[in-house]
Amino acid sequence: MHRRNFLRNTSLAGIGILAATPMEALAAYRKQVAPGDTIGVGLIGCKGMGWSNLTSMLKMPDVKCLALCDIDDGVLAQRKTDLDKIGLKPDTYKDYRKMLERKDIDVVIVATPDHWHCLQMVDACAAGKQVYVEKPLSNSIAEADWMEAAARRYGTIVQVNQWQRSQQHFKDAIAFVHSGKLGTVAQAKAWMYNGHAILPAAANEPVPAGVDYGLWLGPAQSRPFNKNRFHYNFRWYWDYAGGLMTDWGVHLIDMVLMGMQAGTPKSVVSMGGHMAYPTDARETPDTQTALFDYGNFQLTWEHTMGRQYGLYGMGHGIAFVGSYGTLLLNREGWEVRPEKDRDKPRMEAVAWQKRADVGLDLHTQNFIAAVKSKNAEKLACAVGAGAMVARHCHMGNAALRSGKLLTWNAAQNRFDDKEAQTIATPKYHNGWKAPKG
Repeated sequence: MHRRNFLRNTSLAGIGILAATPMEALAAYRKQVAPGDTIGVGLIGCKGMGWSNLTSMLKMPDVKCLALCDIDDGVLAQRKTDLDKIGLKPDTYKDYRKMLERKDIDVVIVATPDHWHCLQMVDACAAGKQVYVEKPLSNSIAEADWMEAAARRYGTIVQVNQWQRSQQHFKDAIAFVHSGKLGTVAQAKAWMYNGHAILPAAANEPVPAGVDYGLWLGPAQSRPFNKNRFHYNFRWYWDYAGGLMTDWGVHLIDMVLMGMQAGTPKSVVSMGGHMAYPTDARETPDTQTALFDYGNFQLTWEHTMGRQYGLYGMGHGIAFVGSYGTLLLNREGWEVRPEKDRDKPRMEAVAWQKRADVGLDLHTQNFIAAVKSKNAEKLACAVGAGAMVARHCHMGNAALRSGKLLTWNAAQNRFDDKEAQTIATPKYHNGWKAPKG
């Protein structure tokens, strides 16, 4: 048991951040396709998950990358070099609006920092593109509403990159929850114990050469350049993201919502702060617990940094706690541990069911199939599903930042608390205007 849990936790580094496919391996997937049969893709945000999403799509030979957009010249140059190895020569842009003017681009991948997702997705919809957008869908509750409205208004096929929905072992686990074999599930849990080290404070400095920092900031508040707020670490600052609650929470809480077939919670309360690393430079909490009440069950979310051994001996995961047994699920697999009456189990145990596929590849294939068929109903994670879980995570952060137990007025689609509602609606800066629902 201890060795099994150790292996599940030490494998986390390989599953938390998905590696892009090496160019040599990618070349083996591709073959010549008639130009009229290709799907032209433009990528906005070429580092990290943007590159992983693109290389996953390029495993389908009828997908062709026509354009790359990034505010960093160095990133653009590297990606052009990479794609040249497989015979692709995309044009490059710094301003995504110029890229969206192209008529030959069918699909746009939005993989920028969270504070850019809303404007770029809505603009891509307005330009007649189909959209594959990174999670979390939005950086606020109001933006989730605007993005859903835009997808409906323009009839756009929008897939949110919550790729666990396409992975078979997650589907199997959720089906088991729906079977009722766990008995009454009154409590569900989701957690992430993350091994991130402390982020030391850094002084402001000149903008790096080749970086259009004004475009990087976009609608966020104008501030001097600081490397702690740039590239990967943007996710730890409220201007641009919501910390681990939105980074990992959208993946794991999404599974709870699917398993429990839940809507919006009646109320939410949260607490946390800089407890693991008191001198850390991040704004978002390194330690946080949130409690969501649905009336017939409760959901708890918790995360902490610098520790990798979480609940049930799993560094990250979901637990459906039933009267007959508990189903445990994470990116590596799932199992069921029975409750007992003395020594007699209340149900049959289910041994560890190991994952056997690549969720990201299945998710991009699902998206391209929906684009080809022009059928959004085929999507594994349509904009509505992404908006639902994004709202949950922003609710948890609003409760933390306000320090209050918040009630959600479902009829009016808003918090009853004025301070929390202010947090739920972003202010756009630097001349950028929020899209209207």
